[in-house]
Amino acid sequence: MLSLYLPGTSPVHRASAGLKLAALAALGIGLFLVSRVEVVAGALVVVLAVGVVGARLPGPALWAQVRPVWIWLAALFVVHLLVTGPLTGAVAVLRLLTLVLAAAVVTATTRVTALVAVVEWLARPLRLVGVRPARVGLVIAMTLRFIPLLAERAARIREAQAARGAERVRLSVLVPLVIAVLQMAHTLSEALDARGADDTPVRPVRPTAGPVGPA
Repeated sequence: MLSLYLPGTSPVHRASAGLKLAALAALGIGLFLVSRVEVVAGALVVVLAVGVVGARLPGPALWAQVRPVWIWLAALFVVHLLVTGPLTGAVAVLRLLTLVLAAAVVTATTRVTALVAVVEWLARPLRLVGVRPARVGLVIAMTLRFIPLLAERAARIREAQAARGAERVRLSVLVPLVIAVLQMAHTLSEALDARGADDTPVRPVRPTAGPVGPA
Protein backbone atom coordinates (compact mmCIF):
# COMPACT_ATOMS: atom_id res chain seq x y z
CA MET A 1 0.00 0.00 0.00
CA LEU A 2 1.29 3.41 -0.89
CA SER A 3 1.54 5.88 1.96
CA LEU A 4 0.04 9.35 1.85
CA TYR A 5 2.07 12.52 2.07
CA LEU A 6 3.25 13.36 5.56
CA PRO A 7 4.12 17.07 5.90
CA GLY A 8 7.57 17.89 7.13
CA THR A 9 10.56 20.20 6.77
CA SER A 10 13.32 17.60 6.51
CA PRO A 11 15.92 17.68 3.72
CA VAL A 12 14.16 14.74 2.09
CA HIS A 13 10.89 16.68 2.04
CA ARG A 14 12.60 19.69 0.49
CA ALA A 15 14.30 17.67 -2.24
CA SER A 16 12.69 17.88 -5.68
CA ALA A 17 10.27 15.20 -6.77
CA GLY A 18 12.28 14.53 -9.90
CA LEU A 19 15.44 13.88 -7.89
CA LYS A 20 13.66 11.45 -5.58
CA LEU A 21 12.04 9.56 -8.44
CA ALA A 22 15.38 9.35 -10.25
CA ALA A 23 17.03 8.02 -7.08
CA LEU A 24 14.23 5.46 -6.69
CA ALA A 25 14.68 4.30 -10.30
CA ALA A 26 18.45 4.10 -9.90
CA LEU A 27 18.02 2.11 -6.69
CA GLY A 28 15.70 -0.35 -8.38
CA ILE A 29 18.09 -0.89 -11.29
CA GLY A 30 21.09 -1.19 -9.00
CA LEU A 31 19.44 -3.71 -6.70
CA PHE A 32 18.74 -6.09 -9.57
CA LEU A 33 22.26 -5.72 -10.94
CA VAL A 34 23.79 -6.82 -7.63
CA SER A 35 23.43 -10.32 -6.22
CA ARG A 36 25.53 -10.02 -3.05
CA VAL A 37 23.41 -10.23 0.07
CA GLU A 38 25.60 -7.85 2.08
CA VAL A 39 25.24 -5.11 -0.56
CA VAL A 40 21.46 -5.49 -0.73
CA ALA A 41 21.23 -5.52 3.06
CA GLY A 42 23.34 -2.36 3.16
CA ALA A 43 20.94 -0.68 0.73
CA LEU A 44 18.07 -1.59 3.05
CA VAL A 45 19.88 -0.03 6.00
CA VAL A 46 20.52 3.14 3.98
CA VAL A 47 16.84 3.40 2.99
CA LEU A 48 15.77 2.97 6.61
CA ALA A 49 18.27 5.64 7.69
CA VAL A 50 16.98 8.05 5.05
CA GLY A 51 13.38 7.44 6.09
CA VAL A 52 13.78 7.51 9.87
CA VAL A 53 16.69 9.92 10.31
CA GLY A 54 16.75 11.96 7.10
CA ALA A 55 13.01 12.34 6.56
CA ARG A 56 12.07 11.94 10.25
CA LEU A 57 9.22 9.57 9.38
CA PRO A 58 7.61 7.63 12.24
CA GLY A 59 8.45 3.96 12.44
CA PRO A 60 4.79 2.82 12.36
CA ALA A 61 4.32 4.64 9.03
CA LEU A 62 7.11 2.59 7.46
CA TRP A 63 5.98 -0.64 9.10
CA ALA A 64 2.49 -0.08 7.67
CA GLN A 65 4.01 -0.45 4.19
CA VAL A 66 5.65 -3.78 5.01
CA ARG A 67 2.74 -5.37 6.88
CA PRO A 68 0.50 -5.97 3.79
CA VAL A 69 3.32 -7.68 1.85
CA TRP A 70 5.16 -9.67 4.52
CA ILE A 71 3.28 -12.87 3.70
CA TRP A 72 4.29 -12.56 0.04
CA LEU A 73 7.89 -11.99 1.05
CA ALA A 74 7.78 -15.07 3.25
CA ALA A 75 6.24 -17.13 0.43
CA LEU A 76 8.91 -15.89 -1.97
CA PHE A 77 11.65 -16.95 0.43
CA VAL A 78 10.09 -20.41 0.81
CA VAL A 79 9.93 -20.86 -2.97
CA HIS A 80 13.58 -19.89 -3.36
CA LEU A 81 14.48 -22.12 -0.43
CA LEU A 82 12.99 -25.10 -2.27
CA VAL A 83 14.19 -24.21 -5.77
CA THR A 84 17.44 -22.25 -5.57
CA GLY A 85 18.71 -21.83 -2.02
CA PRO A 86 18.47 -19.67 1.11
CA LEU A 87 21.03 -17.12 -0.08
CA THR A 88 19.18 -16.39 -3.31
CA GLY A 89 15.90 -16.21 -1.42
CA ALA A 90 17.35 -13.76 1.09
CA VAL A 91 18.61 -11.53 -1.72
CA ALA A 92 15.22 -11.57 -3.48
CA VAL A 93 13.32 -10.74 -0.28
CA LEU A 94 15.72 -7.96 0.70
CA ARG A 95 15.45 -6.44 -2.78
CA LEU A 96 11.68 -6.22 -2.67
CA LEU A 97 11.65 -5.04 0.94
CA THR A 98 14.12 -2.28 0.11
CA LEU A 99 12.06 -1.12 -2.88
CA VAL A 100 8.82 -1.13 -0.88
CA LEU A 101 10.34 1.01 1.86
CA ALA A 102 12.06 3.33 -0.64
CA ALA A 103 8.77 3.89 -2.48
CA ALA A 104 7.08 4.56 0.86
CA VAL A 105 9.70 7.20 1.73
CA VAL A 106 9.22 8.89 -1.65
CA THR A 107 5.43 9.01 -1.47
CA ALA A 108 5.43 10.06 2.19
CA THR A 109 7.77 13.01 1.55
CA THR A 110 6.45 14.17 -1.84
CA ARG A 111 3.13 15.78 -2.64
CA VAL A 112 1.00 14.02 -5.24
CA THR A 113 0.89 17.17 -7.37
CA ALA A 114 4.69 17.21 -7.55
CA LEU A 115 4.81 13.53 -8.54
CA VAL A 116 2.18 14.06 -11.21
CA ALA A 117 4.05 17.07 -12.59
CA VAL A 118 7.21 14.98 -13.01
CA VAL A 119 5.27 12.18 -14.72
CA GLU A 120 3.66 14.65 -17.13
CA TRP A 121 7.06 16.15 -17.92
CA LEU A 122 8.48 12.69 -18.63
CA ALA A 123 5.49 11.88 -20.85
CA ARG A 124 5.88 14.97 -23.05
CA PRO A 125 7.82 13.14 -25.79
CA LEU A 126 4.86 10.75 -26.13
CA ARG A 127 2.90 13.58 -27.73
CA LEU A 128 4.54 12.56 -30.98
CA VAL A 129 2.53 9.31 -30.93
CA GLY A 130 -0.72 10.91 -29.79
CA VAL A 131 -0.45 10.42 -26.02
CA ARG A 132 -1.65 13.29 -23.84
CA PRO A 133 0.66 13.86 -20.85
CA ALA A 134 -2.17 15.42 -18.83
CA ARG A 135 -4.16 12.20 -19.15
CA VAL A 136 -1.19 10.13 -17.97
CA GLY A 137 -0.82 12.43 -14.97
CA LEU A 138 -4.53 12.07 -14.21
CA VAL A 139 -4.23 8.28 -14.16
CA ILE A 140 -1.27 8.44 -11.77
CA ALA A 141 -3.06 10.90 -9.49
CA MET A 142 -6.20 8.76 -9.34
CA THR A 143 -4.13 5.64 -8.60
CA LEU A 144 -2.36 7.31 -5.69
CA ARG A 145 -5.67 8.61 -4.38
CA PHE A 146 -7.68 5.43 -4.70
CA ILE A 147 -5.25 3.02 -3.04
CA PRO A 148 -5.71 4.45 0.49
CA LEU A 149 -9.40 5.03 -0.26
CA LEU A 150 -9.92 1.36 -1.08
CA ALA A 151 -8.02 0.37 2.05
CA GLU A 152 -10.36 2.57 4.08
CA ARG A 153 -13.44 1.01 2.45
CA ALA A 154 -12.13 -2.48 3.15
CA ALA A 155 -11.52 -1.58 6.81
CA ARG A 156 -15.08 -0.25 7.14
CA ILE A 157 -16.52 -3.43 5.62
CA ARG A 158 -14.48 -5.62 7.99
CA GLU A 159 -15.61 -3.60 10.98
CA ALA A 160 -19.26 -3.75 9.92
CA GLN A 161 -19.15 -7.50 9.34
CA ALA A 162 -17.31 -8.13 12.59
CA ALA A 163 -19.97 -6.11 14.44
CA ARG A 164 -22.63 -8.41 12.95
CA GLY A 165 -20.74 -11.48 14.11
CA ALA A 166 -19.83 -12.67 10.63
CA GLU A 167 -17.38 -15.54 10.42
CA ARG A 168 -14.39 -15.61 8.08
CA VAL A 169 -14.41 -11.85 7.80
CA ARG A 170 -11.35 -11.76 5.53
CA LEU A 171 -13.03 -13.84 2.82
CA SER A 172 -16.42 -12.17 3.06
CA VAL A 173 -14.89 -8.72 2.48
CA LEU A 174 -14.14 -9.48 -1.17
CA VAL A 175 -17.65 -9.35 -2.66
CA PRO A 176 -18.85 -6.06 -1.05
CA LEU A 177 -15.46 -4.49 -1.76
CA VAL A 178 -15.67 -5.39 -5.45
CA ILE A 179 -19.19 -3.95 -5.61
CA ALA A 180 -18.00 -0.75 -3.93
CA VAL A 181 -15.09 -0.48 -6.39
CA LEU A 182 -17.42 -0.89 -9.37
CA GLN A 183 -19.77 1.77 -8.01
CA MET A 184 -16.88 4.17 -7.46
CA ALA A 185 -15.55 3.50 -10.96
CA HIS A 186 -18.98 4.15 -12.50
CA THR A 187 -19.42 7.40 -10.56
CA LEU A 188 -15.92 8.54 -11.48
CA SER A 189 -16.42 7.76 -15.17
CA GLU A 190 -19.65 9.77 -15.23
CA ALA A 191 -17.92 12.72 -13.56
CA LEU A 192 -15.04 12.60 -16.04
CA ASP A 193 -17.41 12.36 -19.01
CA ALA A 194 -19.41 15.32 -17.71
CA ARG A 195 -16.22 17.38 -17.58
CA GLY A 196 -15.10 16.34 -21.05
CA ALA A 197 -12.05 14.41 -19.91
CA ASP A 198 -12.16 12.19 -23.00
CA ASP A 199 -12.60 15.01 -25.49
CA THR A 200 -9.87 15.63 -28.02
CA PRO A 201 -8.55 19.19 -27.78
CA VAL A 202 -9.32 21.24 -30.83
CA ARG A 203 -6.40 23.14 -32.29
CA PRO A 204 -7.15 26.80 -33.03
CA VAL A 205 -7.33 27.53 -36.75
CA ARG A 206 -5.32 30.50 -37.85
CA PRO A 207 -7.18 32.80 -40.23
CA THR A 208 -5.71 32.86 -43.70
CA ALA A 209 -4.73 36.17 -45.15
CA GLY A 210 -7.22 37.26 -47.83
CA PRO A 211 -7.30 40.16 -50.26
CA VAL A 212 -7.47 43.52 -48.63
CA GLY A 213 -9.18 45.50 -51.33
CA PRO A 214 -11.44 44.79 -54.28
CA ALA A 215 -9.97 42.55 -56.93
